[in-house]
Amino acid sequence: MPSTRRQFLHLTVAAGTIPIVTIRPIEATPAMLGTAIRNVVGEAQLRTGKIRLDIPPLVENGNTVPMTVSVASPMTAADYVKSIHVFNEKNPQPNIGNFHLGPWAGRAQVSTRIRLADSQKVVAIARLSDDSFWQVAADVVVTLAACTEEVN
Repeated sequence: MPSTRRQFLHLTVAAGTIPIVTIRPIEATPAMLGTAIRNVVGEAQLRTGKIRLDIPPLVENGNTVPMTVSVASPMTAADYVKSIHVFNEKNPQPNIGNFHLGPWAGRAQVSTRIRLADSQKVVAIARLSDDSFWQVAADVVVTLAACTEEVN
């Protein structure tokens, strides 16, 4: 068995067989979204409320979509947000980001820009210090999907 890539290529070319590898993007499914969420929350109940997702409902370009997630929390040592997780429905990687917070954060809010491959649902989940999970979802219509421009 060859131990390096160079040895592998040398053996395959010498044998007259050149391996052909086709790389395709993974096709996302709603089941992948559910699995990604369950990987974070386990069997815990997802509640609605306490969390807000500010994201434009219509974006012209999916390559840079502004998003802010905030959670109503006093952020004290006894009552704070442990983490915020953001998921999407149709991107090949459904878990967009994980943000870990604590009482030292002062404010339970994160802002970033994300990429969306197509029009889809975006879900934000917050884990509080009492290990409860809160969620919010928003549908986003993307007119120009991310990763679709051709290079000439």
